[in-house]
Amino acid sequence: DGLKDQDGKPLHYDKVYTIGEFDLYIPKDADGKYKEYETALESYGDTTEVMRGLIPSHIVFNGKKGALTGAGALKAKVGESVLFVHSQCNRDTRPHLIGGHADWFWDYGKFNNPPLRDLETWFIPGGASAAAFYTFKQPGVYAYV
Repeated sequence: DGLKDQDGKPLHYDKVYTIGEFDLYIPKDADGKYKEYETALESYGDTTEVMRGLIPSHIVFNGKKGALTGAGALKAKVGESVLFVHSQCNRDTRPHLIGGHADWFWDYGKFNNPPLRDLETWFIPGGASAAAFYTFKQPGVYAYV
């Protein structure tokens, strides 16, 4: 049936962007510099040890630094509605759109449940996903953080 608002009225979006938030655990040497390895297998022991500390060395969107900037920017025109689908595998996160908000928000990615309305920050527990729907009303740069 497609997406619906809290009253069951259809919601239509122009674009869907998926954002994966990833924790990276990169080992450092005795001088505090990140180590390099010839193969992933070679790094396994050191990486596993860093992961046991549960403190990531890096947190990135879509697998790399700057993935949502430049050529990877998530673009929309004034008047377009965008559905952002965000997932995070390990830690709780609180993404938000600077300059906007979520007109509609589905926590845990449960589209069968009525959405929440007008949320500025979106809480997503570790191991979960969520979706936020926003219609762009003005031109400008909206940072997804």
